[in-house]
Amino acid sequence: MIRKAAVILASLICTVLSTRAQESFTINDYDLIGVNYGVSFSEMNFANEVKKQERLFNPTYVSLTYTHYLKLFDFLPYFGYQMGLAYGHEGYRFKVDKEKGTVDTEEGATQATIEVVEFPFLAHLHYDAPYFKVMANAGLYAGYRLAITREGPNVTQGLENSFSSTDRRFDYGLQGGAGFGLVFSPVEFHVNALVRYSWSSICEPDTFSGSYKGYFYRYVYPFDINITAGIHIQLTKRTGRTSKDLRRQAREIVIKGWELENEISGNTESQDR
Repeated sequence: MIRKAAVILASLICTVLSTRAQESFTINDYDLIGVNYGVSFSEMNFANEVKKQERLFNPTYVSLTYTHYLKLFDFLPYFGYQMGLAYGHEGYRFKVDKEKGTVDTEEGATQATIEVVEFPFLAHLHYDAPYFKVMANAGLYAGYRLAITREGPNVTQGLENSFSSTDRRFDYGLQGGAGFGLVFSPVEFHVNALVRYSWSSICEPDTFSGSYKGYFYRYVYPFDINITAGIHIQLTKRTGRTSKDLRRQAREIVIKGWELENEISGNTESQDR
C-alpha cells in the first residue's frame, strides 16, 4: 500500500511539473455576459431617390450580450459567437438645401426617430493578450419598431407619434463591427463600433413618384452606427486549467500510477523467478 501511494505521488509530481513546463498563455472556451451603453448616428438609404441628410444623433443605445468563446477544430482559439437583446434608435434628419432654400420631407416630417428592439446573433472573432484583446463581429439581427416620433412644421396630422398603415414594424438585417477590450479577470471592459444595415424598408414599397414613375418601386432602408462601452463578467475561467481539465488530469495521474505499479510488480515477479 505504501509503495502504491509513493508511485502515485511520484507520478503526480512528474505530471504537474511537465504540465507547467509546457503551459503557455492559452484561452479557454469561456463565457461572458455583458451590459453595454452607447450612442447612435442614423440615416436612411432611399432607393432610387436622393435626399439630402445629416446624421441623426441619439444618446441612448443599451444592450445585454452573451458571448461564448470556442476553438475551431478544437485548436484555433480565435472564434466564438455572440447573441443578445438591444434597445436603440433609427431614423433620419433632412438638411436644408442652401441653394434652393428647401428641405425634403417624409409624411411632412423633416426628422423622424424610431425606437427599435433587436435580437442579434453574430459570429465573433478575437485575438487575446493577457490584459488586452481585439474583437470583430458579423451576423444578422431581427427586431421590432416600437414607436416613432416625427418632427417638422408640416407633419401629416395624426402621424406625429404613431405609425401609418403603410409603415413596416418588423425589422431585420445585417450587423457587424470591431472593438477592443481591457481584461482584468473576471471583469472585462469592451469598446465597440457597430454598423447596422436594415433589409426591411420602413414603409411598404410603392411605385416611385419621381421622374421614373411607374417603373421603379421605392424603398427606405435604415443605416446606423453605434458606439458602445460595456462591462462584461467572465462566467467561466478565461485561462488556466478548468475544473474539467483538473478532473481529466487526476484520471490520467491515477491511470499512469496504476500502469507504473503494474510494471513494477511485473518486473519484481520476473526477478523472483
